[in-house]
Amino acid sequence: MSGKKREVTDVGTLKALAHPLRMKLYRLLFVAGTATASQLAEKVDEAVSLVSYHLRKLAEHGLIEAAEPRSEDARERWWQPASDGVSVRGEDFRDAPEKVAAHLAASRLFMAQRADMYRAYLDERAHWGPEWNEAAHDSESLTRLTASELAAFQQDLLDLLRKYDEAGRAREAAGDTEGREHVALHVYAFPFRV
Repeated sequence: MSGKKREVTDVGTLKALAHPLRMKLYRLLFVAGTATASQLAEKVDEAVSLVSYHLRKLAEHGLIEAAEPRSEDARERWWQPASDGVSVRGEDFRDAPEKVAAHLAASRLFMAQRADMYRAYLDERAHWGPEWNEAAHDSESLTRLTASELAAFQQDLLDLLRKYDEAGRAREAAGDTEGREHVALHVYAFPFRV
């Protein structure tokens, strides 16, 4: 893995990522670090051949890559993300109508999948116990900002997230794994008028 986010700036790569199953596979692979098509197929309840096809499509666009084998079975192909996540910025897709449409479709898919993740958490919330239920949260804040203030706020949030992520990964690498779980943080900030 390269250690930095991959900036998706072309429609072909965006469309490759913005397929419902491919995005699920990418997210699962990102969380797992490495996995085989068989392991991922079990998690998404799809045929291994279909999952293998979609993994190859992600690889064709440089989103994932072959990983070192983790078992003695030479038939198993291991995969890993090719970067430390992806970044898709709207400004890279505004110069042509087909780019705008592709970005809109991808953004809607990403939002729908994030909402599905949160719905699944809500359905399972009782099984997480009081400590996680008190720590997990959702909120809505309605503020009055300029575009530049919102951009500065976004950067502050990203810096804070990076600080916690790096510290958590360092503690985990040092053996502090008890109670550590995957945590999704979804933040939407957008203008609206009433």
